[in-house]
This record gives sequence, C-alpha cells and structure tokens, in this order.
Amino acid sequence: MSCMNKIISIERFIANKDMGIFNGKKIVFTNGCFDILHPGHVLYLEEAKSLGDVLVLGLNSDDSVKRLKGADRPINSELNRGIVLAGLSSVDFIIIFCDDTPLNLIKTILPDILVKGGDWAVEEIVGYDLVMSRGGQVHSLMYKKGLSSTDIINKILENK
Repeated sequence: MSCMNKIISIERFIANKDMGIFNGKKIVFTNGCFDILHPGHVLYLEEAKSLGDVLVLGLNSDDSVKRLKGADRPINSELNRGIVLAGLSSVDFIIIFCDDTPLNLIKTILPDILVKGGDWAVEEIVGYDLVMSRGGQVHSLMYKKGLSSTDIINKILENK
C-alpha cells in the first residue's frame, strides 16, 4: 500500500470497517505527536503492531501539538509527520485528529487493543475504561529512556 493511502479520514476508516474489511482482525490503536521520528518511535510502533493485526495511529494535528507541546512545536507538519510514519511497515492507517486527546477517535474506532508508551500508567491511558468495558486490552509499552523528540530538540539547541 502506498504511504499516502495509509493516511485516511475517520469516515473512510469506518466505511472500511462497515464493509467488513477488518472482520476477524484485532485492531490496535495508539496515538501521539511523533514530531521527530526516532528509534524509540519505531520500536514502540513495531511492538504495538505485534499485539494485533491492524495498527491504527491517531496523529495529533498541528494545532493540537501546539496546545500540548508549546508554540514552537511541531517541528514537522502533520502531513510530513504522517508521510514519514506511513512509510513504516508496522503502521497500517493514520488518522489525523484535532482534539487534545484521542477519546472521540477511540469511541469511533472501538479498538480491540489500546497502547501507549511506558511513561503512561495503564489506568491513566485515555480510553482505558471504554476498551476494557468492551473486553479489550490496554497496554503501556516499555519506555525507551533518552529517546524522545524533546530530547533530540534539546540536544540540537545545546550544540548550536
């Protein structure tokens, strides 16, 4: 699948789901800003994908990244971040969302498995109650210390 075909609207995802494309497949959902892709992201997304069949990534829009991370972020636009992420074999679909949390997206997608990085306690992951109430699973995957977009930005600024 072309990387541009992986970046879809929530409406297109639901249409695919309604057509039965995902029948019998476990849908894994994760989300984040993924501003500067680094090895921690790649390893995290591979691990997330290994938990199911279809990995759907909710990508924070530029506006939501600014609200969450500050006026200087994102470094890369939502489209550029989406294209880079879509180039990873572990990522099946990317849905850009504008809210500060992915709760509305999770309510619509209804994933079987919800994952976030290990810097989140399982019970604090947005959508935990919804996924668990449906018999799903929620995982907090191992955090790769020292591998973050913020760490990379700070290192670049220190070396100016």
